[in-house]
Amino acid sequence: MSEEIKEITEAELPANIKALWLKAQSAFELKNYSYSVSLCHATLKDFPGFLDARRLARNASASENAGKKKKKGLFGGSGLSLMKIPSLGKKDPVAAMAALETELVKAPFDGQANDLLFDCALRLNLLDTAAFALETVRSGSPENTKLLHKLAEHYLARDMPDEAADVYNDIVKQDSADIDAVKGAKDATARASMKKQKWEEAQSFRDVMKSSDDAAEQEASNRAAMTRDQMMEKLERLSAAYAEDNQNLQLVKEIGSLYEQLEDWPNAYSFFQYAYELSNKDVALENKATYMKDKAAEFQVNELRMTLEADPDNEELRLQYETLISERTSGQVKEAQERVDRNPTDPQLRYELGLALYNSGDHSEAIPHLQQATRNPHIRTRVLLLLGRTFRAKNMHDLAIKQLSDALADLHAMDGTKKEVLYEKGLIHEDMNDKSAALDSFKQIYEVDYGYRDVAKRVEESYSG
Repeated sequence: MSEEIKEITEAELPANIKALWLKAQSAFELKNYSYSVSLCHATLKDFPGFLDARRLARNASASENAGKKKKKGLFGGSGLSLMKIPSLGKKDPVAAMAALETELVKAPFDGQANDLLFDCALRLNLLDTAAFALETVRSGSPENTKLLHKLAEHYLARDMPDEAADVYNDIVKQDSADIDAVKGAKDATARASMKKQKWEEAQSFRDVMKSSDDAAEQEASNRAAMTRDQMMEKLERLSAAYAEDNQNLQLVKEIGSLYEQLEDWPNAYSFFQYAYELSNKDVALENKATYMKDKAAEFQVNELRMTLEADPDNEELRLQYETLISERTSGQVKEAQERVDRNPTDPQLRYELGLALYNSGDHSEAIPHLQQATRNPHIRTRVLLLLGRTFRAKNMHDLAIKQLSDALADLHAMDGTKKEVLYEKGLIHEDMNDKSAALDSFKQIYEVDYGYRDVAKRVEESYSG
């Protein structure tokens, strides 16, 4: 390994290391994931700046752990716990990164390990590697908005506002009340627009655009929120390009994103799944395709439900609808269980499995997963709300009230979440025939939001009665 650590491409690898790298890729294709990881680690030992090897190692680890219970030391152990790595990173960041790779074999999306990898990479000025570490968290543990903020700031520091805006938008999807993320997305989008149009360097508008037609096309292309007609026009242009070259990964992803914006979930799933196949098994694209698949299934269910509502006496249609619901619910449980098996320590995945089990009616099985999910402070309120509903479904009303009271202790502003928790708590008090406590919950909502569900009717009837 040379003294200077820098990020390199495959073309810059010496012949002996390139042979090792090709074997790693071959092992991955043959699904010999553990061998692929060991070869990637051998490559990184000599060239820690070779990001492709790090990326392949992460994908191989995720694939190796699929459907398995977590095993300590799956590919061997470094003997260094995560607690010891920060001090090592200050003295020898290269050694710390090697130790982290061993830890990440067992839990590829672990926030703490990837955060440490980010810090070590920054010490070595491996900026793409640093971004990759937090992008891994973004793809596998998107609820960790603290690290996503860190990733967005990293992109802004590198003058990559487009990427920063995308990250901020993902944060908003996780937490719509995150004001910093909402503002960050707007600022980054504006900065990206200025950068693309080169306003800072241009002497005049003519320097930016050659013609008004070019300006209109550029504006339509860069607009944060295009109209449906503009999106359809852009989709037509991209589809023509796709007909000429259907192996262009960036083009396939862009078409998938347009279909997502158009809420054409089946086509969005089709293109993101194809993008995943074109990529080097990119985990982020796999997650995106899975999400689109779920949205497409939800669309199918809603379409069938509306058809059934228009023809409620059609027993054949009713049976088809009930079968589809059953298959979708069991499929969600299976997929959520597989994700937990791959990474059993991830509270977000535990929550998703608990939710799937709750929706399937298996309330007893949902409880232990939801209890483990309360460890994540970012989703704790949502988890406690669902736990309350789960205990209510089992007629364990005192335990349900306890969960919702714990959730309310964490909530201060009367936002949508707090209203939902209070409303659920009111319903449970009604189940217990505690009308005074139920009314107290409904009144708290009534005082700030007269139109929330049926609280106005419930509160006002208590006075007239």
